Amino acid sequence: MQYGFQSTLWSNEPMSVSELTAHIKDLMEDDPTLSDVRIAGEVSNLSRPASGHLYFTLKDAASQIRCVMWRSQAARAARALQNGDAIIARGRVSVYERDGIYQLYVESLVAQGAGDLNVEFERLKRKLEAEGLFDSARKRPLPAFPRVLGVVTSPTGAAFQDILNVLRRRYPLVEVVLAPTAVQGEEAPEQIVRAIQRLDALGVCDVILVARGGGSLEELWAFNDERVVRAIAASRVPVVSGVGHEIDFTLADFAADVRAPTPSAAAEIITPDINELRMHVDALSAAMVARVSVRIADAGARFAALQRALRLLSPASQLTRWREKMLDLSRRLTTAQINRLALTRLRLEGLRAHLEDIGPAATLARGYAIVRRADEQLVRSVGDARAGDVLRVTVSDGEFRARVTDNPAAQIEGRRTNA
Repeated sequence: MQYGFQSTLWSNEPMSVSELTAHIKDLMEDDPTLSDVRIAGEVSNLSRPASGHLYFTLKDAASQIRCVMWRSQAARAARALQNGDAIIARGRVSVYERDGIYQLYVESLVAQGAGDLNVEFERLKRKLEAEGLFDSARKRPLPAFPRVLGVVTSPTGAAFQDILNVLRRRYPLVEVVLAPTAVQGEEAPEQIVRAIQRLDALGVCDVILVARGGGSLEELWAFNDERVVRAIAASRVPVVSGVGHEIDFTLADFAADVRAPTPSAAAEIITPDINELRMHVDALSAAMVARVSVRIADAGARFAALQRALRLLSPASQLTRWREKMLDLSRRLTTAQINRLALTRLRLEGLRAHLEDIGPAATLARGYAIVRRADEQLVRSVGDARAGDVLRVTVSDGEFRARVTDNPAAQIEGRRTNA
C-alpha cells in the first residue's frame, strides 16, 4: 500500500515513540519556566492509595492537568485536601513517559487566598518582632509544679479532651480553669483575647495554655491576629502556645513563653510526670536514709570513743591507773632490792673467798709460819731476833715457843746499827 507523501519527507531516520517522549521530557525539564511553576485550580479525581502518594487533577473552566504529590510532601501539606478545593500548587512540569502525558509534580500547595495570608503573616511578624514582642529575654520559665492551669480553647474540641487526658495521666494534682472560646472564625480573636485577660486577672493561675487542634492556615488565622499576640505578650502569667500540629506555626507561638507542637505536647511540657516524681522521691528517700544511717553510725563511733576517753579521764580510772603504777613501781623496787642484795651477797662471798685465799690461815696452810717476839712484834727478818730471844711460832694447826740460840746475821746487823 502506498501513501501519497513525497519520498523527500522520509529522508531522515524515524524516531521511536520512546525517543520522542524522552525528547519532549528533556525539553520540559530544561525549561526554567516549567521547572518551578505555580498553578491555581480546583481539585478533582483525588486519590490516596496505600503508598501514601497523592494523585489528583487540577482543573479550571477550560483545561486540566494531572498532578502527583509524593508521600514525603503529601504527609506534611495535604492531610485536609478534598475534591472541590481551590488551591495553588507549586512544583515542576514533566512527562510521565509510560503514558506519554505531561503532569505536575507538586512540592507544596496552599488554599487559594493563602498567599495573601502569608504576606500578611510576614508583615505582622516583622512589625511585632521589631517591637520586641518575640525577644527571648521576655520568655519566662514555667513553674515546676503548677497548682492551677488556665486553658484557653474550645470546650467541645478534641484539643481540650487531649489536654485533660494528658493531665489525668501525668499530673492529676493540677486544677484546670477553662476559659471557653471560639478558636476560628471572625469572632475568635476577640474571644481569645478576653479569655486570656480573664485568666490573667484571676490571679490564681500558674500557667495559661492557649490551644487548638490542627487545621489550614485560614482555620488557624485567629492565632495570628495582632490582638491575640499582644494579649499573650501582655499576660503577667507565663503562656504556653499549643496550636495546631508540629508543622503549624502561628504568631502566638512566637509571643508565648513556650511553644509546643500540639495541645497534648503542651500539657506534657507544663506538668511533671507524677510517676517520675514518685520514683525521684523514693530515690531521695533511700539516699536520705542511707546518709542518715551513715551519720548515725559515725555519731555512734564518736560517742563510743568519747565514752572510752571519759572512762580514761575519770577520777576512778586515774586512781586505778595510779594504783597499778604504784604496785608496779613497788614490785620493781622490791625486785631491784632483792637483786641488789643478791648481787651484794655474791660480791661479799667473792671477797670472803678472796680474803680466805690471801689470809694468814691460808698462808699457814701452805706451810708458812708466823713468828712473834715476846713483845708480840712480828719477826720479819733475821735481824728482828737475837740469841736468847723466846719466839712464839704459829703454824696452821697451833703454835709453839722457840728460843734463838744463835743468830750471827742479827749480830752483824746489830754492829751495823751501832756503827
